[in-house]
Amino acid sequence: MIDFDYVRAADVDGAIRAAAQPASRYVAGGTTLIDLMKLDVERPAHVVDLNPLVRRDPALGAVTDMPNGGLRLGALARMSDVAWEPRVRERYPLVSESLLLAASGQVRNMATIGGNVLQRTRCPYFRDSATPCNKREPGSGCSAIAGINRVHAILGTSDRCIAAHPSDLAVALAALDPIVHVRGESGERTIAFTALHVVPAMHPERETVLRPGDLITAIDLPALPWARRSTYLKVRDRASFAFALASAAVALDVEGSTIRNARVALGGVGTKPWRSREAERALVGRRVTEATFRAAADAALAGARPHTDNAFKINLAKRTLVRALASVAV
Repeated sequence: MIDFDYVRAADVDGAIRAAAQPASRYVAGGTTLIDLMKLDVERPAHVVDLNPLVRRDPALGAVTDMPNGGLRLGALARMSDVAWEPRVRERYPLVSESLLLAASGQVRNMATIGGNVLQRTRCPYFRDSATPCNKREPGSGCSAIAGINRVHAILGTSDRCIAAHPSDLAVALAALDPIVHVRGESGERTIAFTALHVVPAMHPERETVLRPGDLITAIDLPALPWARRSTYLKVRDRASFAFALASAAVALDVEGSTIRNARVALGGVGTKPWRSREAERALVGRRVTEATFRAAADAALAGARPHTDNAFKINLAKRTLVRALASVAV
């Protein structure tokens, strides 16, 4: 691991000023950054520790009620704390489930909400500094396209990158339309969660719309009473501590046997947390039947672009989505 300057942030503004310097990174749980530093993938000159901020502002590490009935997730709240929070489990089951299906208990006790949604891809070529990777070194090439690409994305890909986004939580959040609160050198602003991440296109190195020094402070879950009828279903190679081959986050508003509203997002198959409005349009106004769910799944994967080893993900994602929808429709 390289030498770096370590800064313990005394307040949010100080943290932002420190992190706005070239080659700076924030650290909270450290479950992504430290890992990548050990692999020589991340080489920050300055590391800004955010953990002291919680003592100054406890809301940064808490779950709090909002006046409209939604919940605010502090960006420094630990994954385990949010997963087991009774209000999250009651109002947004898909969020709790996505957290509990991620990583391991030890990692969840360390990792933060903000860090989780900003974690970087698990593409083995990105994590191997000896191989070309446009995300790590722009212009060097994408080893995955012609290499072993079983775990890679089939939605939102480009001819420069097919790396899949790894976060389970981010998929659940993509289905809920939360608002992300950000503070940076230019002040405070909000970003729709579905606009936070970007597809690789010509610039795989750009993963979000955040600017240097920007700090996520909170994520607001909207008041959505029918989100109580929701779930997160994850399919993976082993029962724990494995990333999704395919996952589905769904919520349904059903009256009688008719679907009045729907939210659908997919994981394991997209270069970003993949909100499928095509699937939602195929569901709304239709009756609760397996045929409806299959039509929605077909719509969700219509734009898939598989490669040599990951074509199986099309059917796997469809089956995962159908199963998730069926589980919340009853």
